[in-house]
Amino acid sequence: MTLTVSETDAAVHKLADRARRASRVLARANRDWKDKALRAIAASIDANRAGIIAANAKDLEAGKANGTSAAMLDRLKLDDPRIDSLISALHELAGLPDPVGRVVRGETLPNGLRMRQVNVPMGVIGTIYEARPNVTVDIAGLSLKSGNAVLLRGGSAALNSNLALVGFIRDALDSVSLPRDLVISVDEYGREGADAMMGARGKIDVLIPRGGRELIQRVVTTAKVPVIETGEGNVHIYLDESADLEMATDILLNAKTQRPSVCNTVETLLIHQNAAAAAGVLQALSAAGVTLHAEERAAALVPEITTVPAGEDDWANEYLDLDLAVKVVDDMDQAFEHIRAYSTGHTEAIITSSLRNSERFVSEIDSAAVIVNASTRFTDGGQLGLGAEVGISTQKMHARGPMGLAELTTTKWIVQGDGHIRK
Repeated sequence: MTLTVSETDAAVHKLADRARRASRVLARANRDWKDKALRAIAASIDANRAGIIAANAKDLEAGKANGTSAAMLDRLKLDDPRIDSLISALHELAGLPDPVGRVVRGETLPNGLRMRQVNVPMGVIGTIYEARPNVTVDIAGLSLKSGNAVLLRGGSAALNSNLALVGFIRDALDSVSLPRDLVISVDEYGREGADAMMGARGKIDVLIPRGGRELIQRVVTTAKVPVIETGEGNVHIYLDESADLEMATDILLNAKTQRPSVCNTVETLLIHQNAAAAAGVLQALSAAGVTLHAEERAAALVPEITTVPAGEDDWANEYLDLDLAVKVVDDMDQAFEHIRAYSTGHTEAIITSSLRNSERFVSEIDSAAVIVNASTRFTDGGQLGLGAEVGISTQKMHARGPMGLAELTTTKWIVQGDGHIRK
């Protein structure tokens, strides 16, 4: 049965109300109870991995039939190693301190009032994402540990995978006497369900989109619910004049080829005009199957390699594939100018042997993550010790960079007195 817009809105708002009631039960749960739930979810996913992989195979088959890109299919795929990673992330979350109740600051004021500012859950979180079934588990685990309920809109491309995962997660919650409605999918309502989430101000406390530029901008510009923007990753690496060839080659191959379909893969390489490592790095990238979209000076560094002429669109492109835009710059100033013009504020890195240049890069580049002599693939909640992440925030309000447990909390002030009155 096809629902009207108002009927869909009402249905999704009722789900949000159910999540709100469930979050109040979770507010009474101590760390041991929440960690027990996380381990139960991990055990449920492990026990049902065959069913999860079978459901995922249906999504992959449909994606191939619909002409889904290789990069998107890679994001969509769940196999045993990726399920192992999800399980490990849940156990890691269970081992992390509970962010709820952490005292941000506190003191006794001169008038005797005792003041504390403490971390508390957001309440009800909404997430809208596409072709990323791993997000279903990550956000469910993070929300649970941080004391929040969550509404999930995972997109039609991963429908079977997400429904299977949500079912097993809800069963696990039930097994430890927590409300199943702490994790609710709205996928049955399709795109209209996402629209209803965006309009559910007062029902959903914060909305977090994950996906490509079109999805993110649609949520940012349309939603009435407060949004934490997780931006696309037009990621840059600057190859400094002093860069070591072996280090540069290892870093760039990892940053581009280890998993090119994700947002922290490098998309543009900026090369100092006197970088001794330049030709060797480009040769190694080409040998690894990377298509180099090179402007004239970059192409001239490796005349023996077939390159694609780079145009204006390449500098702003998030390829999410084995493609790399390459440009030679005169100096760091020109590199900074290029990054400021095209960066999405996600991650930028420098490869250098110069302490002075590395410090200048860190000081002058304004992105959520700035990396010195390491792969951009480390801009990841799991890699940075957060257990998992909801996404990489590219905004500057409240949360920036990989969003873990702390970023899913807000604060409240607790003031205690002894009959104090204001004069």
